[in-house]
Amino acid sequence: MSNVLDEDIKKKSFHTLYLLYGEEDFLRQSYKKQLCQAMTGGDDMNFNTFHGKDISVNEIISLADTLPFFAERRVLLIEDSGFFKKSPEELVKYLPDMPDTTSIVFSETEVDKRSALYKKVKDLGLISEMAKQETGDLAVWAAKYLAHSGKKVTRQTMDEFLMRTGNDMLNIRSELEKLISYVGEKDVVESKDVAAVTTMQVESRIFDLVDALVSGKMSQAMKLYEDLTALKEPPMRILFLITRQFNQLLLVKDMQAGRADRAAIAKAVKVPPFAVRKLEAQAGTFSRKQVLSCVQSAVELEEAVKTGRLSDRMAVELMITRKYKN
Repeated sequence: MSNVLDEDIKKKSFHTLYLLYGEEDFLRQSYKKQLCQAMTGGDDMNFNTFHGKDISVNEIISLADTLPFFAERRVLLIEDSGFFKKSPEELVKYLPDMPDTTSIVFSETEVDKRSALYKKVKDLGLISEMAKQETGDLAVWAAKYLAHSGKKVTRQTMDEFLMRTGNDMLNIRSELEKLISYVGEKDVVESKDVAAVTTMQVESRIFDLVDALVSGKMSQAMKLYEDLTALKEPPMRILFLITRQFNQLLLVKDMQAGRADRAAIAKAVKVPPFAVRKLEAQAGTFSRKQVLSCVQSAVELEEAVKTGRLSDRMAVELMITRKYKN
């Protein structure tokens, strides 16, 4: 649906109602800014913003009924209102009669598609979901971002970069800016540049921690764990992510046994295709029975924490120091 939004902005042909929602905050903020700028032309006199849960519906309706001052339209931006979880009845009833000279842009992180307001905006305007982007799309976007600064990157280096940054576009942009500054006059971004300057996200650190465990590198695993605790990561979240990693390895082994291809495994495990290769390498060091034993150990340790038999930190340390090979 963002393609339709792009067309509206490009042609300056606007709906009276827009809803931008979704967990990809970078995209939502970007489109919100572009859309409001295109509709107002930078005219603040006919632009009103509302933010938060304590918004007055009566004030919205009053402003929406007010003709724009020496302009074609009045624009109201309503952010994080919660209206799409608990719909204000008076606003739902009002929208069909709202003047054509007013446009309302709603920007929300979460919505309930069953809500009356969602259905009304869908009938009368345009709804665009800003979901987390697929790895392939992120790679293309990041490569274009680098190209604007005259930088090139190979697909392998881009894969390594995204493996470290995760899929949050705001974080990716920040890391790209660091890379651009770091490489200076160099035309090509190399793997060593990525390793030198990008900040590894928690999920990537967990991947490396499990990699160290399955490789028998206990001191490296403990160092990675200490790095995570220094970053104030809660021990139970670390245990959860370790457990998830072993569950992924179990799923990879089962799908390999069923002769599934890499694309199918990536979709089932919910990781980028390039990450499947690394999971396959980890899974290859274990039998299915051994991986299942790791999963069961993690579940038992989590239960021990919940029942007060172990501290959360002790549970993680026991998970790290357990015997991984018979």
